[in-house]
Amino acid sequence: MSAGRRALPDFRVPNMARMYDYYLGGKDNFPADREAAERVIAAYPLTRVLAVQNRRFLERAVDYLAGQGIRQFVDLGSGLPTSPCVHELARKLQQDARVVYVDNDPVVTVHREAMCGGYDRVAVIKGDIRWPQEILTDRRLTRLIDFSEPVAFLCVAVLHFITDDQHPRDIVAALRWRMAPGSYLVISHAAADEADTRILGEIAEAYKGAAPTVPRSLAAVGELFSGLELVEPGLTDAGRWRHATPWDGTSIRILAGVGRKPR
Repeated sequence: MSAGRRALPDFRVPNMARMYDYYLGGKDNFPADREAAERVIAAYPLTRVLAVQNRRFLERAVDYLAGQGIRQFVDLGSGLPTSPCVHELARKLQQDARVVYVDNDPVVTVHREAMCGGYDRVAVIKGDIRWPQEILTDRRLTRLIDFSEPVAFLCVAVLHFITDDQHPRDIVAALRWRMAPGSYLVISHAAADEADTRILGEIAEAYKGAAPTVPRSLAAVGELFSGLELVEPGLTDAGRWRHATPWDGTSIRILAGVGRKPR
């Protein structure tokens, strides 16, 4: 390959963003993604329900934050665009909202650029949440985001792809340190306190080519909000967070919460 030419992704290998797109009924996925996703669904038939609940949580969280006056959003591990996007949600209440989408997948960032890059006060950057300082000092981000003012960091369904030796608590601590008082941290995370280990093993095997999966306990996810004040109703199932319809929950859960940095 000649110098300067970028290697094409191997679409024969499943990808977590495209698998999530498939769960949501999207079309930006390939046979390898669909095959891996169907293996996950076979192991745990409620997977699609959880994916939709997670997406609806994101929408309600952004709506809540915009209602609290937040005008700056950084979506970490943003994944493939799904309508409505974060900037569309935020601008229903905050017309001057600024949004930065961050993902480490070059295909995702190309899709984001195509769909969102033409909007004013929206940036799309390639960055890896495992290296938060590189993201926080990226000029494309700092041109839009004023860290002396409140900001919302969105870590939606991304931290359960970070292994313990990649220090998810340190990643969140770096974000928390950068947040001005009155800022918010949004997290959704797979938890499996009550799940069958055989099912978890089948899911991990299906994701093997895409990313490691690390569901954590309720207590471990709660620790990610250390130093923050949890917004009511606290850390709960994504389907229950500020949602009027009762949600019975599942043995594999998507826990969701929004924490506020005290003033």
